[in-house]
Amino acid sequence: MARHKGREQALQMLFQWDVRRTATETPDLEDVLNGYYGSLLVSEDAPNVEPRDPFAESLLRGVVADIVVIDEIIARHAANWKIPRMPVVDRNVLRIGIHEMMRTDTPAAVAIDEGLEIARRFSGEESVQFVNGVLDAAMRELKPKRQAPGPAITEV
Repeated sequence: MARHKGREQALQMLFQWDVRRTATETPDLEDVLNGYYGSLLVSEDAPNVEPRDPFAESLLRGVVADIVVIDEIIARHAANWKIPRMPVVDRNVLRIGIHEMMRTDTPAAVAIDEGLEIARRFSGEESVQFVNGVLDAAMRELKPKRQAPGPAITEV
């Protein structure tokens, strides 16, 4: 459950990062992190701040670091969709799932299932079908590459 919550937090942070991006400027990740965690304050008198989640932050940093490669994979498998025209939630759910399949020890089936659950919660049923199709196609593309040695993020 902790990793599921971390994925949800990563999605919310990526949403902020993605919305703040422009053609000429990429937001500073520390600003995004501080803004996200700062928004969790209920009031100045009664802070309701959860500790920073290393897993969520590693997903955020990993997606941003690999954004070009991840978006190329999405573009190959999202028939008739340009990434900027996709709903922000959907494209960031896809980014997280693909990053997990590329760079972590999360089994691809788990990354897909988690993506579907998060899409169901934060988007709609049409999005769930779209996310499922793109992540499944990405998994088939990446599966041979997952066997190759390389850097991976271990369980947190």
